[in-house]
Amino acid sequence: MFELVKKQKHLDAILKIAIGVVIYCILILLLVYFEKDSEQSNIDSYSNAIWYSLVTLTTVGYGDIFPSTTYGRMIGYIFLFLSLGIYGILIGQFTTLMATLKENKRLGYSGSNFTNHAVIIGWNEFGKLVTDQLVGVGKEVSIVTNNKDDVDLIKEKYKSRNIYTLFTDFNNYDMLKKAGIQECSIVFINLEDDTEKLVYVLNLKKFFNDLEFVVTLENGDLKNTFLSAGVSNALSSHEISSKLLASYMFEPDVASYSESIMSFAKSDSDYDVKQFIVANTNPYLGKPYQEVFFDLKKRYNSILIGITKRDKYGKRKLIKNPLGDVKVALGDYLIIILNGKAFKLLKKVFNVEEGYFRDRIN
Repeated sequence: MFELVKKQKHLDAILKIAIGVVIYCILILLLVYFEKDSEQSNIDSYSNAIWYSLVTLTTVGYGDIFPSTTYGRMIGYIFLFLSLGIYGILIGQFTTLMATLKENKRLGYSGSNFTNHAVIIGWNEFGKLVTDQLVGVGKEVSIVTNNKDDVDLIKEKYKSRNIYTLFTDFNNYDMLKKAGIQECSIVFINLEDDTEKLVYVLNLKKFFNDLEFVVTLENGDLKNTFLSAGVSNALSSHEISSKLLASYMFEPDVASYSESIMSFAKSDSDYDVKQFIVANTNPYLGKPYQEVFFDLKKRYNSILIGITKRDKYGKRKLIKNPLGDVKVALGDYLIIILNGKAFKLLKKVFNVEEGYFRDRIN
């Protein structure tokens, strides 16, 4: 629909230009016709007529060429009044162009240059909470909304360069490219209804088949259905909250600890769980898991609690506190509990940012 409207506007503009050119040519023909036989007129050729029209339309008015006949002067008046109209049109068009460019930028039509970022489809209070957490850890986020009123609210709340907002119909897949959906690390489908989410994921995969999705479910029984549809992670919000609530009821200290490490560390003393991809620059590359565990604890007071590896099909497999001869390999993820101070040190040591990267680092 957007492309059809754009095409129609182009056709309308071309038609208006064509009509203008035809009228201009008719006026030039008439001017020469009325002036060529006058002894007082020097508009005796088309080149002179065009010159006169141009200096009149541009309000330069050299006065070297001018009409002398009554009908010629009437055409001259037309050119004179058209000159005022042309300037008005040009100023109006320029003002409209500037306003359009500003509005398009506000609505996100200029596009995003984010890579390995998160894309959130749909905006509501829950999306706001998720975005707060992502922004808190410095993650870039593209927010896609189909409500124009959301745009200013999002921009007012997040005045960070890490946030990009796009207003569009969710089914306009070409527009979704402006949000960098092809270069993102994860897509959070934040629609209202579980069925709507499932249908949307299936349709989106037809256009972007290598995306990874995460959804929250009202009905936890649909989890396997979503996983079969290609969703990387399907979480039941009720299941998570019920587990945390039950934990608070019989082991409150464990629950308190779990809740604190689920959110990002706001200070150097706060603890958090981070994951780091293993790149060529990682000093633990090729070393046994147990050796890395003790060294991280000794040097950075951080606890290695798991490692994520790829199976032969390329799927990620999380191994929690593994036993045996497990070595750290290129492209693995190290899952670590650490505080804000250790996090800053390990980012420099590992020479990578935290989080999941869609493309493995070589």
